[in-house]
Amino acid sequence: MKPLKIDFVSDVACPWCAVGLASLERALEKLDGEVSAEIHFQPFELNPGMAPGGVDAGEYLTQKYGSTAQQQKASRDAIRARGAAVGFDFREQGRGRIYNTFNAHRLLYWAGLQDAARQHALKKALLKAYHGEGRSPEDVAVLLDAAGQAGLDTTRASEILAGDEYAREVRESEQSFQELGIHAVPAVIINGRHLIQGGQPPEMFEQALRQIAAAPETA
Repeated sequence: MKPLKIDFVSDVACPWCAVGLASLERALEKLDGEVSAEIHFQPFELNPGMAPGGVDAGEYLTQKYGSTAQQQKASRDAIRARGAAVGFDFREQGRGRIYNTFNAHRLLYWAGLQDAARQHALKKALLKAYHGEGRSPEDVAVLLDAAGQAGLDTTRASEILAGDEYAREVRESEQSFQELGIHAVPAVIINGRHLIQGGQPPEMFEQALRQIAAAPETA
C-alpha cells in the first residue's frame, strides 16, 4: 500500500470542514487496501479575534458578508444536505453562535502529540459538539467531554486548558500554513505537496488520492 501523510488544515467553527472531513473519510474507506493514510489536523482560526462568549451567527454573517437571513438559511440548508450525504448531521435549530476556537486548537495540538487516532477522534467529537449539538467549543466542560470521548486523559487536558500550554506552537503552526498560502479551509495537503481545497465530495477526494498514490515520487 502507498503511504500518504494528510495534513487537514481546518477550524472547528467551519461547517465545510465537517463536510470535507466526512468526505475524505468516505474516500479513504473506498481506497482501503490501496493506500495507507494518516491524517494530522492542523490549526486555522476563522475568527482569531473573537471575544469570549462569541456572537450571534446571523448578526456576524450579516456584518461580515452583508447576507440576509434568507440567504443564510439557504446556505445552512445546502450545507446540511451536503453533510447528510456523507453522514454528518448538522443541527437544525436556529442560527447559533460563533465562538473563539483557540483552546480547542491547543487541545488538538496536544492530542496530536499522543497519536493521530486520538487526535482524529477529538476532532470529530468537537465538530459534532459544535455543529451537531450547538455546544460551545470554548466551554471547558465541552472540551473535556470531547477529550474523554477521544480516550484522552481529561485530568491532563484540564491542566492544559487552565494554562497556556501549546499556545505558541499553535500560533506558529497557523502562521506557517498561512505563509504557504492557506487562507481558507478546509485545505487538505497530501505528502506536503498536493493541495485539495474546500469541502469536496468523496468522489473527488478518491480520484485525487488515487492519482497521487499512483504517481512516482520525485525528489
